[in-house]
Order: sequence, then structure tokens, then C-alpha cells
Amino acid sequence: MRQIDHFISGGAGAAAKRFGDVFDPNNGTVQAQVALGDAAVLERAVQAALAAQPAWAATNPQRRARVMFNFKALVEANMDELANLLSSEHGKVIADSKGDIQRGLEVIEFCCGIPHVLKGEYTQGAGPGIDVYSMRQPLGIGAGITPFNFPAMIPLWMSGVAIATGNAFIIKPSERDPSVPVRLAELFIEAGLPEGICQVVQGDKEMVDAILDHPAISAVSFVGSSDIAHYVYQRGVAAGKRVQAMGGAKNHGIVMPDADLDQVVNDLAGAAFGSAGERCMALPVVVPVGDETADRLKAKLIPAIEALKVGISTDAEAHYGPVVTAAHKAKVEGWIQTCIDEGAELVVDGRGFKLQGHEEGFFIGPTLFDRVTTDMSSYKEEIFGPVLQMVRAPDFETALSLPSKHQYGNGVAIFTRNGHAAREFAARVNVGMVGINVPIPVPVAYHTFGGWKRSAFGDTNQHGMEGVKFWTKVKTITARWPDGSPDGGNAFVIPTMG
Repeated sequence: MRQIDHFISGGAGAAAKRFGDVFDPNNGTVQAQVALGDAAVLERAVQAALAAQPAWAATNPQRRARVMFNFKALVEANMDELANLLSSEHGKVIADSKGDIQRGLEVIEFCCGIPHVLKGEYTQGAGPGIDVYSMRQPLGIGAGITPFNFPAMIPLWMSGVAIATGNAFIIKPSERDPSVPVRLAELFIEAGLPEGICQVVQGDKEMVDAILDHPAISAVSFVGSSDIAHYVYQRGVAAGKRVQAMGGAKNHGIVMPDADLDQVVNDLAGAAFGSAGERCMALPVVVPVGDETADRLKAKLIPAIEALKVGISTDAEAHYGPVVTAAHKAKVEGWIQTCIDEGAELVVDGRGFKLQGHEEGFFIGPTLFDRVTTDMSSYKEEIFGPVLQMVRAPDFETALSLPSKHQYGNGVAIFTRNGHAAREFAARVNVGMVGINVPIPVPVAYHTFGGWKRSAFGDTNQHGMEGVKFWTKVKTITARWPDGSPDGGNAFVIPTMG
């Protein structure tokens, strides 16, 4: 059976003591075993990073950018291999896996311009003969703890900016689909990155805790559920690290009466059910404004949902594939039953879905609920599966209040032809990322990604200039070059520039 190992200093780690099963979600079988590392494994990676990082930090930014250019070309050349590997472990269809990789590459493209964004500030003549300037310098060693749902995009978001700014970087991928980050690290070496600068350590909570506690790791980026994000943030900060910890979501789509419902239905089909709903930027709650809007939307949604094709990840005609594990399938189906028990109207039931020839696969059909209310636990919590809940709102203000009051604040969308309503909504909603007629408002790579409330812990977002700030520290220099004549100043008082 295939074994997935660590990637430390350009090669595999030592023999593992513990292993975890990696499934093929399409048929439910164990396809590989992943090594589960410990603090000793992490220590080897840290020592390799400590040895390699100073020279990498001293490498001029344009040479670091050339590595990013080379890496981008290599990932593109190996796109099919990476997408097939990703789909085999995660279960998302090939086209979606390629999108996962491409969205990560967009951050790498941003990193190709790192010489420009690392430029500091300069003031000539801030005082008599005094100049002041600043520079951004790397932190040293960073670490990324990445989720199962985007095994390429999230590691690329984190590693690209961290490495381009001069840091060494250690990735701890999800043990559910751990192969793609290893392959990406191999391609980084092929692109010219020195060994020890990008490494992968496999593991579970034991490895996470080792990363959070290690004194040589200066910063940690995390994406996962909110409870774990809060834990990572608290433990990492207590250890003196910078931490950005992105958590869960319950994104809402507000549908105004004037919206193009055909477009809304098309957008909802992809945003709610794409990737089997396993996205932190999925749109699992739709909020039609007014019962007439709700009834018209529901009538259009039912046939659209029933027409969705669930298939294996290599089926080019499938809209989405299986969820990642049997345990996650059971969890999602448990939430469907909870929603029924809480009194919601089950319109389309995706439980019990079986795919011929793949009966043991982790498949769930698309599910639609109507008349979900805000007191239901299934509304309050993240389901993270192919389940769409309809919460009816009588008016705009009520619709605005739903995502604003929810414990999560990752993303939200409004569908309307009314510019004033869209502008008002975008300005007032208490959510970090807003889409106007855009169902999944993930910002482009040169902007920044981050939610509010329990969707994010920490003060700095991912990628864009926020990412550059997170992975660097600012040094400010005040310089004076005397001309040889004393200025008569008092050396015992704080200097001023007056």
C-alpha cells in the first residue's frame, strides 16, 4: 500500500511510528497510509529550516521572484497530475480540483511581484542632515496548518507569500488528503528553492501542538473549523507567535424581489452544492425577501437541484463528487435529520444516495430545506455538506440582520438589480467579504481574504498586502551623516526633528 511521508530538507522523513488511513472517497476503500509525525519529526524540519533560511533571506527579492515564476510554470505543466491526485484523496471532481490549484497559483502570480511590494518608505531630510527609511524583513520560520477541503489552494496561499518574503515555511496538511502539499514542495525544489525552505510534516493534533509550542517558529497560519481555530490562536499567541486562524462559516445569499432568479438559481447550484458543499465560502443559506420571492425561487430551485449529477471525481459530467470521509458523510446526514427534527420543511432529501458501481463511496445527494428559522441549531452551525437552507425574510432590514447577527462572518452575497440596495447592504452588513451578484466572493489574489467574528481570529488576513505584512516585520532606520562640525545639541534629551 502506498505510504505518504513527510518532506524534510528535500527528502522523506524517518520511519514513522504511527499511521493514518487515507481513503478513496469514490469507493470507500483505504488507498494509502500517511505517517503521523511528532515533535521529533518537527524538530528535524525546524533545524533544516534554521540552516537554510538566513541565506534565503539574503537572496535578493528578484531572484526569489524568479523561483516563483519557475514554480508557477512547473505547477501548470503538472496540472493534470496534481488535479488527479487531489481528486483521488478529496473526492472533488477534476475540474474543481483544477480550480483549487489555479486559485492557489493566482497568489503565486502575486508573489512574482514581491520585489515591488517589499519596497520600504524613505524620507530625505526628516531633520537637519537626517534621513529616515524602513525595510520589511522576514520573520524567520513560519508554519501553515491547512484543511482538507482545499489541499492545494490554501497551502499555496500561505507558502507563496511566506517564502517569497524570505521565510522558511513548514506545511502541516490535513491527514485526510496529504499528498498534494508534498508534491508541491517537490516542485518548489525543482523550481530552484533551496532545500529546507519549504517542508511538509504530516500529523494530527500531536503535530499541531508541537508546531504551536516550538519556540523557533515565529508565525502560524491556520484554516479549519472555528473551535480549532480559536484553540490554535490562543495556544499560538500564548507561545509568543503571530497567528492568523481562519474558522468556519455560514454564508448567506440575500435574494431581493428584483433579482434575476434564473441567474440566482444557477449561482446557488454551484455555490451551495459545488465541491459537495465542503467550502468555507460555500453559500448554504439563501434568504429570499418576501414570500412571493421565496415561492418563485423555490419553484425554480427544485428542478435545478434534481437535475444535478453526483458522480465520481473523474466523471467529467458530474457537478460534484463524494464528501471526504465516511465520518463526514455521517455528520452531514446527522445535520439533515436534526434540521427535520427542528421543524424545517424538507423539500429535497439527499440522504441514501447510492451511485451504481460505487455503492460504498461517500456520496450525499443535494438537499434543500425551506422555512428554516434562526433558532434552529442546524442554522446556527456549519453543516459543510451539500445542504441548502432557505430562511424567509419579510423585508430588507430583516435580511440584512441575519448574516450580521450570525456567529460567523466569513462571506455574504446579495442578488439584486438595485444599486442603492446593494450599496447599502455592502456598507452595513457585519461580514468580512461581500459579493454583489457574486455568489462566492473570494477576493482576487492582490486583495486580501478574511472573515469576521468567529470566522477569523487574529488581526491580519491572508494573501495580498495583508499577507505580506503578516509574514514580515518592519525595521525603521534613522540615519545622520555629520559633516564634522558639532551641532551643539543636548545628547541627554530625546531627539526631535524640529
